Amino acid sequence: MREDTMEFEGQVALVTGGSRGIGRAIALKLAAAGCDIALNYRSATREAEQVAERIAGLGRRVELFQGDVSDPDVPQAVFTGVRGSFGRLDVLVNNAGITRDELLVNQSLKDIEEVLATNLVAPMLTVQAAAPLMLRRRYGRIVNISSSAASKPGRGQSNYAAAKGGLEAFTKAMAVELASRGILVNAVAPGVINTEMTDTIRSHGEEEIMRRLLVKSYAEPETIADAVAYLASPRNTYTTGEVLHVDGGLKMA
Repeated sequence: MREDTMEFEGQVALVTGGSRGIGRAIALKLAAAGCDIALNYRSATREAEQVAERIAGLGRRVELFQGDVSDPDVPQAVFTGVRGSFGRLDVLVNNAGITRDELLVNQSLKDIEEVLATNLVAPMLTVQAAAPLMLRRRYGRIVNISSSAASKPGRGQSNYAAAKGGLEAFTKAMAVELASRGILVNAVAPGVINTEMTDTIRSHGEEEIMRRLLVKSYAEPETIADAVAYLASPRNTYTTGEVLHVDGGLKMA
């Protein structure tokens, strides 16, 4: 990569849920553009170590932080580690997410609570923990990974849609709170992406999905990473409180 493309040189990013899929692509994209990476993951140690090896191969510093961000104690513990290892944080990407799709009448309370805890409460606690590191330097970029389900949910996605809809509202609230300190907060809402997380959705409803897509194909994780990289970059100086839909036109059907 040419030197003039290293726009994140000297910056540090934390990516949650960074061992696979979209999180992995985002971490690699930021590292390739010069960013040192704090990589959070829940349990996929081997995959996280492989991502870390690739980041190190790009000449960037990388530290792994294991922990389930749905545990209320983990976000603060992760940021204590980030502060100790890097001493700064410029970019936060809240990517960790889970699904427990089922019609509401069949959902257990556990299914509802776990989806809300991971997809909504965890990003709130993570931003709460990250903000002091950004506020002192009067600079930061926060990108929350939402979903097209927030505006165009499928059957059985009531818990997930509620969580992601809440995440988008939270994104706008944080944009209001943090803008005066140079911290921009946005969200990216992917559609159907080629990841393990969407395997079941694609296998059980491909015909319906393709009917709804204007662009008749699934996106790769790198497509989402490109969108995140712009919103997280120093080039973004005027976009905040926005939800960028990268969904092949799914929400328009």
